[in-house]
Amino acid sequence: MGKILFLLLISYSAGTSCFSQNLDFTLLKSINNAYTETGGKIQSTFSNSVTPLMIGVPAGILAYTLFKKDSISRQKFYTIASSELFAGIITTSLKFAFHRDRPFKTYPNDIFKHSSAGSLSFPSGHTSAAFSLATSVSLAFPKWYVIAPSMLWAGTVGYSRMYLGVHYPSDVLVGAVIGAGTSYLCYKANKWLRR
Repeated sequence: MGKILFLLLISYSAGTSCFSQNLDFTLLKSINNAYTETGGKIQSTFSNSVTPLMIGVPAGILAYTLFKKDSISRQKFYTIASSELFAGIITTSLKFAFHRDRPFKTYPNDIFKHSSAGSLSFPSGHTSAAFSLATSVSLAFPKWYVIAPSMLWAGTVGYSRMYLGVHYPSDVLVGAVIGAGTSYLCYKANKWLRR
């Protein structure tokens, strides 16, 4: 648990030092102001794909496990499901700890909201979930044809949250670190438990 808290403090420090508020806002404004109707539909599709894939991928692996009675697939299911769970807990806890307003609320004349969003911004829950799923699937199935599309999808989800005006770049950066970090820790913990 101490390592996770240390990782979170490092990621928050990295996020805030890499992105001062001015740089955070400037970068977000340039991404958000490039909005087009077609681009919005595409980015909304990526953004909205997170929940179905978070449920569907582990459910598919679990169904395969039950059908084939495959213990290796069961371990992969546990790793993916636990990483999603821990990423969600950490992300939600940080949202309430830092209580950062959404950019369209802070800068209503500059940042335009093109998607539904909750009240708190830091870190990005969509990005955290996407990188948790993409990283854990990549670790479970370490083939280039799994890793490349998984990471491309997760990166596009993060970009979509800025494009749609609901997250700062620092929210997305720290969300990605949380998602990838919890996946790696759950993967290592699962390997240790199997021994």
